[in-house]
Amino acid sequence: MNLYQLLKASFMEPKKRAAVRIMPIGRILKFVFLFITLLSLISFAEFVLGIGSSSSELEGLLQFIEEIEWLLYPFALVFLFVSTTLYHFIKISVFAAFGYGFLAWLKRRGEYRHMWRTAALAVTVPTIAAYAASFWINSLWISLLTSLWTLFLLYSAARFYPKAPPVRKQG
Repeated sequence: MNLYQLLKASFMEPKKRAAVRIMPIGRILKFVFLFITLLSLISFAEFVLGIGSSSSELEGLLQFIEEIEWLLYPFALVFLFVSTTLYHFIKISVFAAFGYGFLAWLKRRGEYRHMWRTAALAVTVPTIAAYAASFWINSLWISLLTSLWTLFLLYSAARFYPKAPPVRKQG
């Protein structure tokens, strides 16, 4: 699958989200880093465009920012990319652990690394929805709802993993 097909699968196809378990990790990481880069650039644009309006009443702060603008923006972009990457990888790893639990609960065959690849796609749509909703609503409920949505996407993908072989009793 190419990157566009991965994005499409993350939006609407649980069977293909489950199928990425056999893809090379490099392609999944390329998708994740491209997604993180887009999130970082959008957040950076929001930061650059919004800094003047939020601090317009603080004259000294605004003057200080204008003086160090050449230094502030590159460091802000790098820090934003690194922190977004760290947050996103932790989020994928935590959801992959829940997904691995779904595999055991559903008696499906799979490993944590397989579920990590599936979770990388499953967090995409809820993350976009949470980011879009943050413009209108700033609430903890958004995080809770998108987390539950991600868990549902992982559960629906875990149902398409192969069944575990029956356990034979030795006697």
